[in-house]
Amino acid sequence: MSNIIAIVGRPNVGKSTLFNRLTGNRQAIVDAVSGVTRDRHYGKSDWNGKEFSVIDTGGYIVGSDDIFESEIRKQVDLAMEEADIILFVTDATEGVTPLDEEVATIIRRSVKPVYLVVNKTDNPSRYTDSMEFYSLGIEKLYSISAMNGSGTGELLDDIVQQFKAHETENTSDTIPKIAVVGRPNVGKSSFINALLGEERNIVTEIAGTTRDSIFTPYNRFGFNFMLVDTAGLRKKNKTMDNIEFYSVMRSVRAIENADVCLLILDATRGIEAQNMNIFQLIERNNKGIVIAVNKWDQVEKTSQTHLEFEKEIYQRIAPFTDVPVIFTSVLEKQRIHKTLEILTEVYSTLHRRVGTSDLNNFLLPIIENNPPPAIKGRQVKIKYITQLKKEYPVFVFFCNSP
Repeated sequence: MSNIIAIVGRPNVGKSTLFNRLTGNRQAIVDAVSGVTRDRHYGKSDWNGKEFSVIDTGGYIVGSDDIFESEIRKQVDLAMEEADIILFVTDATEGVTPLDEEVATIIRRSVKPVYLVVNKTDNPSRYTDSMEFYSLGIEKLYSISAMNGSGTGELLDDIVQQFKAHETENTSDTIPKIAVVGRPNVGKSSFINALLGEERNIVTEIAGTTRDSIFTPYNRFGFNFMLVDTAGLRKKNKTMDNIEFYSVMRSVRAIENADVCLLILDATRGIEAQNMNIFQLIERNNKGIVIAVNKWDQVEKTSQTHLEFEKEIYQRIAPFTDVPVIFTSVLEKQRIHKTLEILTEVYSTLHRRVGTSDLNNFLLPIIENNPPPAIKGRQVKIKYITQLKKEYPVFVFFCNSP
């Protein structure tokens, strides 16, 4: 289950500072060569063993320091729709402003939990000043300093409790969950429609809580899995930047709810920066991945074209050069069945358990011939290796010295 926190508020109240405080020094999930700085405002974090995602919505607003109120309003609307928890950040040093009041008016309509964060409360006098913000009509108020961290622990404690309170048992946990993701207009909806066909009676759309993506069971031709459905969403009449923000929010939720992700590329457009951003999202969330190059029927090609395209993909996603790549045409229904086979194979590989004895019999001779470097003059000796029980492969090496 995904847990998404959106940080909203007017400019210069410390949203990015709070984002950095919550996510620590974790690297943002973004392609380093994309040049899209606002994509850096997505991060993973955890508190008391509970993992969650944080999105600084302010990073998606483009313009000068004097940002139009309409842009702030769009930012808040999107956060209210897509996030699980909203952090409404204000500034204790400036008091309640008209724009704070306008944002609060919108947020009070949300059914999502809203936490009013009064930032820059660096001393006792400012703590007293922060009481003024109760006038905004939001019950949960936290006086913090994102700069030095004071008050953030209590905030995170309550956020984690909120996540736990809304978690429910998922009866389909043993069924593979596959998310179809990609930039707009690459064929995600067409791929899902090709799978479901016209026999709609074989599927039942199961809408979980409003916090989750829509799961659609699929059980044809020997396949049995859940589609984490982000396609078929109503179109948003937003600016391009807000559409991108909405897309990122949707991608985060779909990827975090999935076991394996099918990343669809458009063969006629090649590998774009947004494709790489989504790939990084999948990789950082430790999910299985298959890349499908759609619209392959529209490409003029020779016998070497697919090899050249595949080589370019592997160069861009290195060192992950074992990711399966398949060339398809959803319109012509080419290799749809093969794509499903590869997705289920990746799921099986992702959940494969390797016995401790098999691991040690295979790896210890290799390690003996290629020993790790000494630490402070002391030779490191690896005693044994074992695999942890997690939803993705994690191996632990036990040695005589850390």
